[in-house]
Amino acid sequence: MLAVAACYYGAGRLGLLRHLVLDGAVFTPIWPPTGVAVAALLILGLRVWPGVALGALLIILSVTSFRPDVLVTVAGNTLAPLCSCLLLRKVGFRTELSRLRDGLALVFPGAFAGMLVSATTGAGILVLVGRLAADSFWPVWLTWWVGDAMGVLIVTPVLLMLSRVRPPLRPARWKEAAVLILIALGLVPFATLSPISMLFLLYPLLIWAALRFQHGGSVLCALFASVMATVAATERTGAFERLSDIEVMVKLQVFNGSAALTALLLSAVITEQRSTRRSVEQACKELVEVLEHLTAGEAPSRPPPMEKDG
Repeated sequence: MLAVAACYYGAGRLGLLRHLVLDGAVFTPIWPPTGVAVAALLILGLRVWPGVALGALLIILSVTSFRPDVLVTVAGNTLAPLCSCLLLRKVGFRTELSRLRDGLALVFPGAFAGMLVSATTGAGILVLVGRLAADSFWPVWLTWWVGDAMGVLIVTPVLLMLSRVRPPLRPARWKEAAVLILIALGLVPFATLSPISMLFLLYPLLIWAALRFQHGGSVLCALFASVMATVAATERTGAFERLSDIEVMVKLQVFNGSAALTALLLSAVITEQRSTRRSVEQACKELVEVLEHLTAGEAPSRPPPMEKDG
């Protein structure tokens, strides 16, 4: 629980490094702690929820003083990943993300549905205590919900993948992986920081990573692209220069969501297809072995013995 709280707090501090302001409210385009919380509950079980609550309390107290309404926000930030985990269990989610239905489950019940809890409680308590105007509820609610959902879509798949990595690593295509990394290190900063909107150049990179390296490559590329896009948006440079607050938020979140969905769903489809092909090949191999065994066990046909006279 203490490890989960520490990871939650560390992810929160990283998320606060980049933020935007909308209607006087500060929000983070990607809130990594939600991804950490959902991954921890899926991997370690629901029993670690006090660690999520402790981490949420610590990160809130690091930016504001303690007030009774803080406990409501902590409760919302704790219940949201719990609801996501319960919904994912209900639909038969597998942490391997080896099926398309797993990717869709993480998107809809896990990210979109579960994070409604934290956004509603967080924005609602701000209105109730008078720290947020009533007419600003929906813009703040939307940015809160999208930021939490992006944390699940971008951070949770990476942590689920890392939980299954076992040393020593022997990549079969290390040369191609090295080329992919070098291209990503050059293309992603160029596309996000260029004064001309070049974000579309990153989608072929995500498709390449998904086709060749499945989740291991696609989710890491999506994470890197989203981080660089967030940096450009918060500094108002590159494709986000000379845009209004609402335009920056919409453009950034549309890109982050599209990148995350492309990486997650495409890699899930490819992984499922390869798994199906391996199963079919294994079944065909076993069938051939059975036929060979049956053929070898048949006795050759012999003519009946002839009777001799006298």
